[in-house]
Amino acid sequence: MSYSEFIYADALPYPPVEVCRPNPGYAMAILSNIGACNSEMSAVSLYFYNSIVAAEPYAEVAECFHKVSMVEMHHLDIFGRLAYLLGANPRLWDCSSRRPVYWTPGCNQYPCQLEPLLKNAIRGEEEAIAKYRKQTEWIEDPHIIANLNRIILDEEHHIRIFNTLYKKYVIGKGPHDIQGNCKK
Repeated sequence: MSYSEFIYADALPYPPVEVCRPNPGYAMAILSNIGACNSEMSAVSLYFYNSIVAAEPYAEVAECFHKVSMVEMHHLDIFGRLAYLLGANPRLWDCSSRRPVYWTPGCNQYPCQLEPLLKNAIRGEEEAIAKYRKQTEWIEDPHIIANLNRIILDEEHHIRIFNTLYKKYVIGKGPHDIQGNCKK
């Protein structure tokens, strides 16, 4: 399967971005989906980086990361609008502790070999899915739950894409440096 044949988001339409009423507790959870280390902002920035450093000689991998990053950016937008509707300021921050912690690119790992780069992406998607599933267990707003469940479908889809790339480029082929682009 070539990257041009991949579909980067699930076919199910996204539900409307709405909430039953403002809710500070739900807002804090949704803000963590925007600006915590395990967040959509981290995915967008990491996949942007991955798409650049993998471009030579892995154009297919780079293009996949670029297209997945656009889907993650859509998730970032959904969570930002949900947080705003819930009464929060949708900055790139996590407010789950006593004081806000702004998102930083230091949240990401930046592997310089193809295998850890793909494993890191898969792990990040799995962690996002686990986080969103936990949120669906205690959030009682059906609109938020519908959006979380829809986003989970995309994240599961991304895991399948990254696993396909892993099997194609890594299994049985040894370590793959990503050009000389990973300079410290």
